[in-house]
Order: sequence, then structure tokens, then C-alpha cells
Amino acid sequence: MKIKSHKQLVEEASLEIESLTPEEAKARFDDDTIFIDIRDIRELWREGTVENSKHIPRGMLEFWLDPTSHYYKEEFAVEKKKILFCAQGMRSALAAKTLKDMGFTNVAHVKGGFEALKKSNFKVVEVKKK
Repeated sequence: MKIKSHKQLVEEASLEIESLTPEEAKARFDDDTIFIDIRDIRELWREGTVENSKHIPRGMLEFWLDPTSHYYKEEFAVEKKKILFCAQGMRSALAAKTLKDMGFTNVAHVKGGFEALKKSNFKVVEVKKK
């Protein structure tokens, strides 16, 4: 049995999804766009997140965005544009591919993830434990 590496999966996903630079992501941000941080909550507590972004843990992404799911959250309405990011862009590439597979057409991810966003002068805000 041949196992695909995570790098292979990310490379394959990248061929099918829209990847944005931080500058392109910033240019696309408007009232119909949601920046979604899919990192683990502990990463947000430790490093903060981008101002005005929403957090969806990677493990809940499909459930919170699927209107037929018991876990669906209306604030992430299907018609809103979604720009995903993680720490470095690998998890968000795989997540964007999954959303595309679900039928979402208005999804992209940020190449380089949170690290690239910080270097591009996105404002980072603290996330406190609840």
C-alpha cells in the first residue's frame, strides 16, 4: 500500500483551489467576505489572530458551514466569500479543497498562512481564554 504524504496532498489541493497572497486577501476583504482562522484554539491563545477574523477549528469546518448540519452556524452563510488561513498555509489549503469538494465556489486560502499575514502588516489581536 502506497501512502500519500501530507506534502503530496497539499500540492494536489493547491492545483484545484484559489491561493491568495496576503495582499490579494486584503484587497478582497469586504462586507461579504469572512477571514476564517482554522488553527487550533491553543494557537490563537498563544499567538493571537488577525483582527476581524472568525475562528472555526479545522475539525468543525465542514459541520459549521454545512446548512444541513446540526452544527451549522448562520454567521458563516454559504453565499459569503471565505478566505481561510492556518499557521503556514498547509491546513488551509486542504480545508479549502474540502470546501470546494462540498460545492463551495467562493472559497480561497492564504499562501503562507498566519505567518505571512503577520509579515504583511495585518493587525494581530490577542485571543483570551474563556
